[in-house]
Amino acid sequence: MNTTTQAATSTTEMEMPNKSMLSGVDMPVFLISGGVLALFAAFALYDIDLVSGWVNAAFGMSTKMFGAYWQVLLLLTFVIGLFLTIGRTGAVVMGGTKTPDISTFQWISIIMCTLLAGGGVFWAAAEPMAHFTSPPPLFAGEGAETGTVQAAYNALAQSFMHWGFLAWAILGSLTGIVFMYLHYEKGLPLKPRTLLYPVLGDRVMKGPLGAIVDSSCVLAVVAGTVGPIGFLGLQVSFGLEKLFGIPNTYTTQVFILVGLIGLYTVSAVSGVNRGIQILSRANVFLAVALMLFILVFGPTSFIIDGYLHSFGIYLDKFIPMATFRANPGWLDWWTVFFWGWFLGYGPLMAMFVARISRGRTIREMVLLISVVAPIITCFWFTIVGGAGLSFELSNPGVISEPFTGFNLPAALLAITEQLPMGFLISVLFLILTTIFVATTGDSMTYAVSMVMTGTDHPQTSVRVFWGVMMGLMAAILISIGSGGISALQSFIVVTAVPVSLVLLPSLWTAPQIANKMADEQGL
Repeated sequence: MNTTTQAATSTTEMEMPNKSMLSGVDMPVFLISGGVLALFAAFALYDIDLVSGWVNAAFGMSTKMFGAYWQVLLLLTFVIGLFLTIGRTGAVVMGGTKTPDISTFQWISIIMCTLLAGGGVFWAAAEPMAHFTSPPPLFAGEGAETGTVQAAYNALAQSFMHWGFLAWAILGSLTGIVFMYLHYEKGLPLKPRTLLYPVLGDRVMKGPLGAIVDSSCVLAVVAGTVGPIGFLGLQVSFGLEKLFGIPNTYTTQVFILVGLIGLYTVSAVSGVNRGIQILSRANVFLAVALMLFILVFGPTSFIIDGYLHSFGIYLDKFIPMATFRANPGWLDWWTVFFWGWFLGYGPLMAMFVARISRGRTIREMVLLISVVAPIITCFWFTIVGGAGLSFELSNPGVISEPFTGFNLPAALLAITEQLPMGFLISVLFLILTTIFVATTGDSMTYAVSMVMTGTDHPQTSVRVFWGVMMGLMAAILISIGSGGISALQSFIVVTAVPVSLVLLPSLWTAPQIANKMADEQGL
């Protein structure tokens, strides 16, 4: 990275603490998003069954009315993004600078760690096992019996669909282009409402509509981040009891959350060029080390065969899986749930991508987000989940029995216990999961703070507030029991409805902007 650029960025970030908490904060957005979250937590504490009933009804309506639209939206986002990498638009340099702000390794590390979060560990262990023990409808009728190698390959392929090309593409491939141009070249604020400027103009930039758009996007991403934070408290607490005999109580869970809040808040306060980079780098090194260990000392042959064969199934069944509508009950709690979760992250993740991708070409950004990152993610799922499937095939029940009742942390620890030095590997996976969630917590704290201030250098007080607020929400919800987190997970899908409408115009505005920038740069 250019030393001058880094110094300038660091200086700017260090200067922000002198500003007051409310200086430059968009109060309507702050009050609407914060108010809805506070009401949700208050009602959940008052009567979780009542809240669950409301949320589940809204969840059912959201998936029924918007599920098919979400499937088409993600598919088109992926395809259009790939087309923009071909030809002259792929060579467009974004962000108003020709030199990247961040080194390629750091850039890739931050983007990989931000999306995968804790889900990249616990879901990697549990989802393939879930599809193995209960085959997805698309594969159930193909004669592949449960408990076979083919069933294991099908299970991995279905997991690849949920964490692969489409999931990643919605997180900044097209919307990143729109933000890069309108913020860094045209001076519009780094807020979700900016995505609608090419369609609605100044009407969305001023007044109530813009505040509603920003608030909806903040609400979705906070809900999507609070869930993993709270779930991490439950998961790590379970692991500590199993490994060290520390009681799995609410007190233990709160201590875990306090440590996590401190970690990601300090990281967010220190900025993109320090804390966020340091956490992401540590995360990548530990993840790669564990991945290599399992690849070498685990079921190596099955992992390699499983990745190649399952990826082939994924590509072969890509369109049928992406457009599957035959079983709404299964679809709503798998594909549509994941699509809603990732859609909720869409605008703020795109803002964060724009913040760290200055000086990159459209081809670099889209290929990393939509192709390279998904391929790496699918390999990671094969390393963790594939190892579990191999152990289950060799010794039926060794993974599936602890997993009974959809116990995600139990599935992970059941897998790591089968490996050499199982105790140490289990501890390292708990550490890895904590850092994964912290990297999402710091980047989303940073992104929410950008929405509140409209600048890519939000003041420290705003970052601290949102970092602590998300952790506090998680602590409140897990105090209710598993019902609090479950209600929030369904609420995530409900909040994705307005966000998905904000993302829609990027299907045509991103190509228009890409071509305009190509003309301006003489390509």
